[in-house]
Amino acid sequence: MGKRGGRKGNRGGKGGGGHRAERSTNWSEISRTNEKLERYYNEPEFIPEEEKEEFWNAIKRDLPNSFRFTGSRGHALAVQERLKNFYVPEITSIEYEGQPVEPPKPVSWYPDQLAWSMTTPKQVIRRHAPFASFQKFLVAETEVGNISRQELVSMIPPLLIDIRPGMTVLDMCAAPGSKSAQLMEALHAGEEETILEAAKQVKEGNAGPEPLGPEGLNDDGRTTGLLIANDSDYKRAHLLIHQMKRLSSPNLIVTNHDATMYPSIKLPPLPVPEGARPLNRYLKFDRILADVPCSGDGTARKNIGVWKDWSPTSALGLYTTQARILVRALQMLKVGGRVVYSTCSMNPVENEAVIASAIERCGGSANVKIIDCSEELAGLKRRPGLKSWKVMDREGRIWSNWQDVKEQREQESTSNGLARLAEGMFPPSGETADLPLERCMRVYPHLQDTGGFFITVLEKTSEIRAKPENSASVIPMLSKGTVAALAAELDSRNNENGEPYQKLNSLDDLVPADAEVEAEIAKNATVAEASNQPPYSVTLDASEPASPTKREGDDLDEELPAKRVKLGDGTDVLVGDRPVHRPPPRFEVDSMQTSTDDNTPAPTGPGPVTQGFKKKAVQEEPYKYLDPNHPELVPVYDFFQLSERFPRDRWMVRNAEGQPTRTVYYTSALARDILVMNERSGMKFVHCGVKMFVKQDAQRENVCRWRIQTDGLKIIEPWLGDVRTVTLTQRETLRRLLIEMFPKVNDNGWKQLDEIGERVKDIPMGCSILRIEPSGKDDGLTERMVLPLWRSLHSINLMLPKEERRAMLLRIFNDSTPVNNNSMKNQKASQRQAEPVGEDVDDIAPPAAIEDDILKKENLALGQDEQEQMDSRETYTKAGDEEDRFNVTV
Repeated sequence: MGKRGGRKGNRGGKGGGGHRAERSTNWSEISRTNEKLERYYNEPEFIPEEEKEEFWNAIKRDLPNSFRFTGSRGHALAVQERLKNFYVPEITSIEYEGQPVEPPKPVSWYPDQLAWSMTTPKQVIRRHAPFASFQKFLVAETEVGNISRQELVSMIPPLLIDIRPGMTVLDMCAAPGSKSAQLMEALHAGEEETILEAAKQVKEGNAGPEPLGPEGLNDDGRTTGLLIANDSDYKRAHLLIHQMKRLSSPNLIVTNHDATMYPSIKLPPLPVPEGARPLNRYLKFDRILADVPCSGDGTARKNIGVWKDWSPTSALGLYTTQARILVRALQMLKVGGRVVYSTCSMNPVENEAVIASAIERCGGSANVKIIDCSEELAGLKRRPGLKSWKVMDREGRIWSNWQDVKEQREQESTSNGLARLAEGMFPPSGETADLPLERCMRVYPHLQDTGGFFITVLEKTSEIRAKPENSASVIPMLSKGTVAALAAELDSRNNENGEPYQKLNSLDDLVPADAEVEAEIAKNATVAEASNQPPYSVTLDASEPASPTKREGDDLDEELPAKRVKLGDGTDVLVGDRPVHRPPPRFEVDSMQTSTDDNTPAPTGPGPVTQGFKKKAVQEEPYKYLDPNHPELVPVYDFFQLSERFPRDRWMVRNAEGQPTRTVYYTSALARDILVMNERSGMKFVHCGVKMFVKQDAQRENVCRWRIQTDGLKIIEPWLGDVRTVTLTQRETLRRLLIEMFPKVNDNGWKQLDEIGERVKDIPMGCSILRIEPSGKDDGLTERMVLPLWRSLHSINLMLPKEERRAMLLRIFNDSTPVNNNSMKNQKASQRQAEPVGEDVDDIAPPAAIEDDILKKENLALGQDEQEQMDSRETYTKAGDEEDRFNVTV
């Protein structure tokens, strides 16, 4: 399921990334008023009378900037220390309008002070030099993934889900990936230390044959858990991959499915007695995050579209989708597991109503329990969930109960004003009337100067059989005979065998293919299809403007370009660089929901047909695992003295031939089992694995051409021998390696490399490992790091992209010296030299000329890696320049 009703950010208020002109609109020019929105939330159920003025004042102010330090805890704390010890003191000394400027400050309720917020006026940032330095730091660290721009309230759900290493986790609507990154960090908590300890025991001969490590990290210190991050939109799934690749986790799979009908994932069968038939086994999750598509009115402080276009229609239309996602999550959950449901909306139709409806469909509070989290995250101000509320219809009328709606419907000649109202949108009655909805969590803007958010933690206490949706309790919008009416009718019926209708490839056999039907199909595109737009026919009339549906408060920096398409009925639809697709028929979704067994796979089969032209299928390269003793791998083990304890059955390539031609990936054992068992099953995997080895050209035949990629180095480094290791402790040596690419080590060049000069002079050609160890001195390095080196014929090079070099220079040395690429200078110099005739170039030409062509080939892999990173960031940077990507610097 794609993340959202609308693309994240919605700066233009039209559901898309927003054009430059729209993004540059001054907030002061926007009228932050909306009669329906204000009238609805002024109802007494929402905000106490004594807080209303404060609430409206807060929601109409600009949202403070916030960010989070990401990655492993040790590295995140090291980057955070730089902010605290260097930049904050400089900023604190500034005065503006006679008052000290408030510096960035840590968020009290976020663990280890790894989340920060700042309210500095833009005028101050533009005028004072210390902020220019601070800006460079933020942009550089954000570029390399050490800092993530994320709204504070969106950080809450992953903190409440209670993930521990070893768990299986699903993020159902994951793009752009900020919450997924938090989940992954929790999954790897403590891993670095336990791996180092396990490797030490093995090297000292103190390890037995069984894997080492505590529960969850008992794969010789590695986490045995898995995160599956899903998004229905293919492009947004790749944006998610870009975000998550920075964490370099082999315990990640990215999928591309509609969350309302997420397929069951097959696992290898358990051993059975000889002659017995193995039983099918499906993956159940310990934790599931359902951060669902929503109307996004909690983002009004930064989302212009909320004030321009807010309408109750969006919430009414999204309610069904949200409930289906939550029910599907509960089906896939283990007994005793947790689902966290969240939205950036304050509307109870999308929040408490969805919680109550999903619990009712899953058999009530005997099967699903709402967890009380009121004592968690000390310092976070919140309000309890609502027990009673009202519902606003399409025309802006406010209703207190379902009975009044039914009576009004009988009096009206047309029900379109009440369209999409459903009994489940109102406070629960009957068996679910006593649900403890007050255990839900509401975060309002005025409580702690944040956006609005809703979070609920659910625990599954027993297996469930989800009830079918009650279509009789929904007021339809369309007259009888339309596609939607036909779908609703099929929803409520069974076939002649008493089973739910199976899904169809199209509606062509059921209804006439006329223009009205075609337009209706297009408007009914699910969130999974129309580039994450909400279902148009269930959120608005064709004559109504599109409401600014969510994406979340996370990362406004990662929008995708969008364009508009006219449908046959004149509806103006915003989509990405894809055609508008017809959705799967609605009864396809419901047939999954009425399954009687938690392990019943969700429907799979042909995808939706398209409006006007065929949908172009995206062909992903297959995942093929290598034999542990593949002839290409065995020399690599020997070259790096790889420990026998490091797993050798998890190497993967992505090509149909299953051969290691350029890149070898490493995955966890569970990820491998899932990829192998679900091959050709209809599962849409779009990413798995960490780049471990990349093939590199070398100048001599007897050199190992496989180098260890930076992404996988931390995973494998503790298990490597010392033959390829270079140890560094001096700051100045590291600084030179960062600034100067390809420093010479032939002749006397090695002497300029200080402590490592002698070692790199004599080390054989090929890939080496640079271990940076803290010296314990006041002027020494403070963080342990491992980086890849490449020793060529006459030079050595730190195999890092330029942006990583720049970020490290700024963070460790406060140095913005440009990176010096010696190979480029050498190439230009050699082009100016005439080639000698009749003599051996090796004997008379300077080293630069000798290495000219060799360096081009030798560093081709590095250049390709940098280009791949640039390509992966293309959608990330398209939305704007550095100021757009981290608007704290504007």
